[in-house]
Amino acid sequence: MSLQLSILDQTPIRRGSNAAEALQESVELVRLADELGYTRYWLSEHHNTTTLAMAAPEIMIARLAAESKHIRLGSGGIMLPNHSTLKVAENFKMLEALYPNRIDLGVGRAPGGDRITAQLLNPSNSFDPQEYIQQISDLQDFLTDNPNYNNIQGKVRAIPQIDTVPEVWMLTSSGESAYLAAHSGMALSFAQFINPIGGKEAINIYRQRFKPSAQLKEPKASVGVFAFTSEDAHKAEQVQAVMDYRLLSFEKGRYDEIPTYDVASKYNYTAAEWQRVLYNRQRTIVGTPDVVKEKVTALAAELDVPEVIIATFAETKEDRFDSYRLFAKIFNLTPVN
Repeated sequence: MSLQLSILDQTPIRRGSNAAEALQESVELVRLADELGYTRYWLSEHHNTTTLAMAAPEIMIARLAAESKHIRLGSGGIMLPNHSTLKVAENFKMLEALYPNRIDLGVGRAPGGDRITAQLLNPSNSFDPQEYIQQISDLQDFLTDNPNYNNIQGKVRAIPQIDTVPEVWMLTSSGESAYLAAHSGMALSFAQFINPIGGKEAINIYRQRFKPSAQLKEPKASVGVFAFTSEDAHKAEQVQAVMDYRLLSFEKGRYDEIPTYDVASKYNYTAAEWQRVLYNRQRTIVGTPDVVKEKVTALAAELDVPEVIIATFAETKEDRFDSYRLFAKIFNLTPVN
């Protein structure tokens, strides 16, 4: 079975650019991804940052679905504790009604930013894991019109009433949510781009404990990773240098910094910082096509998943788009006519 490739778009804002341009780039990118044969295109939810443009994936999904014909569109993900469960169900049932069998609802429990912002987004959020577990149960019931205690035994319904259901994915970086995904009969995506440790174990546990649901009869899993490729080895090295600097900056709380290669190449890492760089490189796959093909294939084999979701940062739009073109070429993606 050939490997499926998908895209996670975190809508990066480049130095000298702005959010409006970043969002328009996503419109162009989904058209390209649709033409090239990528399986799905996910958008992430982030808040209180000037370096990423996406705070409301559900709005952008509608825009991008209208710009494409075949590719699945979804959230990677909606940070469920930030929101009313009923409203999330209604948003995605609306999207599913507009674009049947093309909508994914990926959910996670991280705040997508800082806790102060998360509290303002949802003042009732207690950050209690048990509340997230209840939200997952309620979400599935709202999506499938299943009566339960919290929807007053079916008296409260998520509209519109439709015959299809969005494909629901659980996102995890720690592995804890693998248990919940298995218990709930949901698909699972492991965020290698956040945590390079534990993906294989999380997916193994998920498969072992999976309970079929009305929406999913067998376990379904994927892995997400930061990745970039170029036939120019020097360009690939530049992208790796910027990613090294960027990920370390995030760890230091510098979320609003937009690094360039010039800045990254001149930075003098301490010994401790360089150890973090080497650790973080496990979150990335960067290199020439032959290098990335081997590493992406190895990652998919190690985690035993049929799909890899790629998030790409580059200093120019051209380099980012060319990277996605090359990935499609080296993995022989088949465009849908």
